[in-house]
Amino acid sequence: MAEESDRYRTGMKVRRKVLGDAHVDRASAAIGDLDRDFQTFITEGAWGSVWSRPHFSARERSIVTLALLAALGQDEELAMHIRATRNTGATMEDVRELLMHVAVYAGVPAANHAFKIAKKTYADMQSAPKE
Repeated sequence: MAEESDRYRTGMKVRRKVLGDAHVDRASAAIGDLDRDFQTFITEGAWGSVWSRPHFSARERSIVTLALLAALGQDEELAMHIRATRNTGATMEDVRELLMHVAVYAGVPAANHAFKIAKKTYADMQSAPKE
């Protein structure tokens, strides 16, 4: 990227705060010619625009994001955002409640699968140091 926009810099700051420096450093190191524009797009759009809006707290935004990822069956992203709850303030109780909503509004199979991912991710988080 030739020049970083203000939105990109804001996005990277929020992304690091939510996902942690270690995760963002690994993701940034993996950027190549194929996905460079996409990574800029999500940094500016998701992190520099949506996640940076003032109305929802980081916890509230995390809860919404987790519910959507669970409903859509986005397993890797769901696990990543469960790990990010260390930084957003969303609790295990919040995850339990949002997955109950997923069961009602997106289906029991989606919620059941998400509960399995959440249980594994929380177990992994307990045995690994915080990033």
